Amino acid sequence: MFMNLLLLFVPVSLVLEYVVHAPPLWVFITSTLAVVPLADWLRKATEHVAHHAGPTIGGLLNVTFGNLAELIIAIFVLIEGQQAVVKAQITGSLIGNALLGLGLAIVVGSFGRHKQTFSRENAGQLSGMLFLLVVALLLPAFFDYTERLPGFTPSDAAERARLNDALSLGVAVVLIAVYLLNLVYTLVTHRDVFALDGGEEMHGRPWPLARALAVLVGGTALIALESEMLSGALEATSSTLGLSPFFLGIIVLAVVGNFAEYLGATYFARKGQIGLAVSIAVGATVQVALLTAPLLVLISHLLGKPMNLIFTSPLELVAIVAVALIVTAVTKDGETTWFEGVMLIAVYILLAIAFYFVTPHEAPDHRTGAVLAPPAVTQRA
Repeated sequence: MFMNLLLLFVPVSLVLEYVVHAPPLWVFITSTLAVVPLADWLRKATEHVAHHAGPTIGGLLNVTFGNLAELIIAIFVLIEGQQAVVKAQITGSLIGNALLGLGLAIVVGSFGRHKQTFSRENAGQLSGMLFLLVVALLLPAFFDYTERLPGFTPSDAAERARLNDALSLGVAVVLIAVYLLNLVYTLVTHRDVFALDGGEEMHGRPWPLARALAVLVGGTALIALESEMLSGALEATSSTLGLSPFFLGIIVLAVVGNFAEYLGATYFARKGQIGLAVSIAVGATVQVALLTAPLLVLISHLLGKPMNLIFTSPLELVAIVAVALIVTAVTKDGETTWFEGVMLIAVYILLAIAFYFVTPHEAPDHRTGAVLAPPAVTQRA
């Protein structure tokens, strides 16, 4: 009922934007709140379409459309030329799903239970994917750092930018290929190994296919409209609130785009299906790194606003490494307790505090996107 009440923000945001012409802050707030229930309805529609499509195609639909709301938001932010905010949103999604989403699920699911257990094989496969994404996302940053050191040829900024773009495109293609092969591995060749006990249940009677498809298409269109208004009000909102667009991207936009996953993971953890909750939270993290981020790199070039995978802050790299380390530590034994959930949430809060106080340049160069300055480069005072 709470999510359905939030649907009221859809017409409210449209009236504020197109009728009242309200200040950008109010448009941003209402559009953000409107995306939350729309993303949840998109998730429901995908589940019902999957019910009609069968287990293999259904699983493919669920994982493919799981981050659609976040992808749409990021595309419109890209159109506004805010590549740094999109990268922040990617980082925020990684830490939000794996730390905040999983932490909340473990804490809520632990009420009245001494511990919860799940498949160690599934946890091991997800942990391996987490370390893959760490390598993939750190590599471009250290490549750019290496090319700036004395003794390496490309000293010209334009040449470095060309190499950064070429490397990012190559990494994006490899990650998408790995993502597709992972789908084949988990949904086809090793489906029995990674099947979850008491799999995801359908609430009530399944919708007719026509209704599910209509909700899927309509929800996608509304999310696109709300995302356009949200992205257009982003810069003015950051100025009004005294917050950097970087912080809004890494915390606010990331949480909004993935809120449906948080709810889903928490719900199934409370029902005692902690294995499914772990798969939703960590699987969404893996999907962001292996599909959403690479797709955004490719889409940015098609839009004529190229974005590379070089993150603009060493703090983001620390956050990505922290996700892989603590999630692996918590899930490697195939069981969880409430305090492990508290630790995950605590790490997320610590990172959020750091991102709140960090003061990036107003417009970091998205073409070079340097994360680490070489010793010869003067740092910002």
